[in-house]
Amino acid sequence: MKALLLAAGLGTRLRPLTNSIPKCLVPIHGKPLLGQWMQMLLDAGVMPLLVNLHYFPDSVRDYITASGFSKNVTTVYEEQLLGTAGTLLKNRAFFCSEPAMLVHADNLSRFDVNVYIQSHLNRPPGCEITMMTFTADDPSSCGIVELDKRGIVRAFHEKVQNPPGNLANGAVYILEPSVFEFLASIGKDKIDFSTEVLPHYVGRIFTFHNDVYHRDIGTMDSYEKAQKEFPNGY
Repeated sequence: MKALLLAAGLGTRLRPLTNSIPKCLVPIHGKPLLGQWMQMLLDAGVMPLLVNLHYFPDSVRDYITASGFSKNVTTVYEEQLLGTAGTLLKNRAFFCSEPAMLVHADNLSRFDVNVYIQSHLNRPPGCEITMMTFTADDPSSCGIVELDKRGIVRAFHEKVQNPPGNLANGAVYILEPSVFEFLASIGKDKIDFSTEVLPHYVGRIFTFHNDVYHRDIGTMDSYEKAQKEFPNGY
């Protein structure tokens, strides 16, 4: 399986930390978030990886070259950000009509990648996406999901006060090739995954729960918590 690692974000909520480095290179115990993802995915046999670039692209390219992973990693530069789904569609050929893993590489996560893939392969009939979930410590700051008894998404609640639970969208997905057909049918280059794609697939999104570790590194507070929580050398 191949994967797209989204690494183009500006990381504005992490300033001043991201004034000089892209969010994907913010270090956790000295190892950048992007490096955490590349190591975990490549160790599990997910390859090659495609990394999209925009903010400080040369810094990301230099890191990938120095990381030792470059033979299995390709980068693509976006002069204008296309949105998560727009990036997917533009790089459709990379996946060769095979299932695709989509990762927001500016989060911090640890889970069994192969168990996740197997969960997707064993998904209920009719599901075209498998989404990773996690238990949020601040549900109002996350996209909370409601599931049926089979683990299929029945509703999304995006960053609302008093959401119905704490099961959150981890922004890691495995997508069937049919999803690309839907993206193409939208008929535009810039497409938002959360607002233009996920609602279309409610009732057809299976879930895999990450009960090991996941944190959205979206603020300085969450970054500081990750430095304390995440085991050094993990």
